[in-house]
Amino acid sequence: MNEIKRATHGSIDTPLRIGEVEIPCYVLQDGTRVLSGRGMQTALGLGQRHGALLKGFLDKNNLKVHINNDLAMALNNPIRFIRPGRGGRVAAGYEATTLADICDAMLEARKHNVLTPKQLVIAQQCEVLTRAFAKVGIIALVDEATGYQEIREKQALQAILDKYLRKELAAWAKRFPDEFYKEMFRLKGWEWNPMNVKRPGVVGKYTKDLVYERLATGIIEELEARNPKDSKGNRKARHHQFLTDEVGHPALAQHLYAVIGFMKASNSWEMFRKLINQAYPKRNTTLELPLE
Repeated sequence: MNEIKRATHGSIDTPLRIGEVEIPCYVLQDGTRVLSGRGMQTALGLGQRHGALLKGFLDKNNLKVHINNDLAMALNNPIRFIRPGRGGRVAAGYEATTLADICDAMLEARKHNVLTPKQLVIAQQCEVLTRAFAKVGIIALVDEATGYQEIREKQALQAILDKYLRKELAAWAKRFPDEFYKEMFRLKGWEWNPMNVKRPGVVGKYTKDLVYERLATGIIEELEARNPKDSKGNRKARHHQFLTDEVGHPALAQHLYAVIGFMKASNSWEMFRKLINQAYPKRNTTLELPLE
């Protein structure tokens, strides 16, 4: 028997609205978006006397040929879940995209002229539903109705941060090749001395701009939160010491060598800036267009 999961978002009072149709919808603890089985039956015009109407309707011989294996599997295995605020009551439903798949099957059967007059009415309703939503957009519609989109965005950002950033500070190791600074000095017209570790203060700002602000969404904000400046303007560690070995450091190395490549291909700092902004625009900024 399938595991009974708990819905974390959604209720009967916040249905998915498609035109005049309302379907109770939920998001489960694993992120699965689910539509109420009875709600789907009502949306298709089948009524809601009991939960087996949908499967029984699609089991008709003239429809079976248009039901693919994935849809048949979904219909034979409804998702059982516990609704929020229902005192532990178990409900049954289907993954949200199943409704779009049913509509596709009905419209395909209609195209082959195999439907009965009653089934043609259902097919007409499927056409209305199909016009109201695209299969790709159904998840977004459910998220909006349940209020899950804000959680989804936070979780997506957190997933990126978890891949790139480690929980504990790593020991220092050299991550920025001398070539990165040598090319920066050349383009800025500064004298390069590899033995001199003291660099102009603006180099730190350029490094933040060229590397960390272009590495991945939310990375620089999280790094500055974890590694803030003290009262003297110093940080307890280098930003790269917070990057993970599995994703963070490889991404940093790949990005650095791409930046160095653009530096080598440029004759001036201005030329380099145009190239890097076009190839690796900073997160949440407008792409700079190459104008004559």
